[in-house]
Amino acid sequence: MDSQRQCNFLFFFLLFLKTLIFIQCTYLKVMSEEQAQQMLQQMQMLENMYTELSQKENSIKNIIRDADSAIKSIQEIKANPDSETLVPVGMGTFVKTKIVPNEKIVVNVGAGVAIEKDPDSALSYLESKIKELEVALQETNAQRQQIAANLEQGKQQMQQIIQQPQSQPQS
Repeated sequence: MDSQRQCNFLFFFLLFLKTLIFIQCTYLKVMSEEQAQQMLQQMQMLENMYTELSQKENSIKNIIRDADSAIKSIQEIKANPDSETLVPVGMGTFVKTKIVPNEKIVVNVGAGVAIEKDPDSALSYLESKIKELEVALQETNAQRQQIAANLEQGKQQMQQIIQQPQSQPQS
């Protein structure tokens, strides 16, 4: 009877241990799922930020391209003061006009404000704006690269979390 009791005790003890291990594994899996959900949310936020920064970068590049085009146009007007040009009037419609020498150039300085500048001042203004935009472009690019690195790190952590329950002992 004594050995029977020991056998029963051992059986229930092993059953208890097995249940405890199962509960721990289940708990670890729940923790991993919670971690995975949190990581997924963080990664989605990072992906959104990455997309926004990419769009900002493209916008800055377009503005720089427009400023470069304006500089080239002003330089061409200075070189050929009596030249003709096409002026857009809307909906793909243009009017041919003659450039009047030594005229002022109207420059948009932001917030809906435009001022008249002589060609040299307009060129200086546009060149300084390009320098500012290039700095902003570099900063945006650095932020985008940092977020890309954070995304890569998050992907690696997600892989570890996904593989973690598989490496736990199964009951």
